[in-house]
Amino acid sequence: MQNWYHLFPKNTGLSLYAWIIFCVLPFYFIFRTFRWMEISMGLFMIVLFFTTYRLAFIKKGWTVYVSVGVQMAISFVMTIYFGYVYFSLFLAFFIGNIQQRAGFITLYIVHLVTTSGAVILGFIVDSATYLTQLPFVIVSIIGVILLPFNMYNRNKREKLESDLQHANERISELLVAEERQRIARDLHDTLGQKLSLIGLKSDLAGKLIHQDPDKAKSELIDIQQTARTALKEVRDIVSTMRAVKLEDEFVHIQQVLKAAQIDCIISGNTQLVATPLLVENVLSMCLKEAITNVVKHSKASVCEIAILQSESEIAITVWDNGIGITNPEWSVGNGLRGMSERLEFVNGNLKAEASEGTLITIQVPKITGPIKREG
Repeated sequence: MQNWYHLFPKNTGLSLYAWIIFCVLPFYFIFRTFRWMEISMGLFMIVLFFTTYRLAFIKKGWTVYVSVGVQMAISFVMTIYFGYVYFSLFLAFFIGNIQQRAGFITLYIVHLVTTSGAVILGFIVDSATYLTQLPFVIVSIIGVILLPFNMYNRNKREKLESDLQHANERISELLVAEERQRIARDLHDTLGQKLSLIGLKSDLAGKLIHQDPDKAKSELIDIQQTARTALKEVRDIVSTMRAVKLEDEFVHIQQVLKAAQIDCIISGNTQLVATPLLVENVLSMCLKEAITNVVKHSKASVCEIAILQSESEIAITVWDNGIGITNPEWSVGNGLRGMSERLEFVNGNLKAEASEGTLITIQVPKITGPIKREG
């Protein structure tokens, strides 16, 4: 429903000047007679009509239909008694603003019947008055027929356009939020591993600085190189989603586990066969996060990684002989949640369970139809 101070917006089918004329015309029709009783009654009905017309716009519920009923009665009397049929256009405009379909159809039919009946009775009572304004009476009848549908469809279209605009804005917000989550996951997965490696090598260098200065110097060089690598990877993540080969990731994993003094046992072919780059990238990032968790939380001495490839799926298992998934931060933190979210984009799944330590199983199908792309 439009506001009362927007009673005559653009594109109603009639110009604003026509509406002003229709507001002034009833006084002309009333003052044609010299009988003060009729003039007083006419002025009262005009004031009552515009009062209820405004109330119909600012009220809700049953009071709206009462106001419209009063307006129809006034329009009916003015049409028959004074020959003024143009109040029907005001009603046609108002009915077109009703959003409820049932209420719109009901009022439309009632208004069309009462207006047509009033015009017919007006011709019977005072045909001379109606014949002098016959073209305008015909235009009014056409307006009563067409104007409500024009307003109803226009308001419905504007509402749909508004809903579409809000939906597009919401989609944009969600895309921004999803992109932020993606970058956060990439930063967490990449920096988590590199910072863990830097921390381990720093501790080792601190222990060796007096015992074996040359070995400590070598560790510091590795720390410097790791920091540069981490900086480059962060730049790659910010610019675009970086493609990571699983085979290359295994080289980094072995370095991290060696620095953490964890024995690494790898079985299976690290070169994936007929696997989309996006799927391989997701597997690499998930594997990186799994190893980061082993280094940071498990307190393990052995880590076994197995790659199983079949015609239907790829499965990677990561087992360590550590303390298991008893640490709440380990089990529900950003690591596992980020891995699960990544795997959803390639229709994969993640399973974590205690098995004399911790067993992480990463599974993705090889061919399952369209892949949901990230971002």
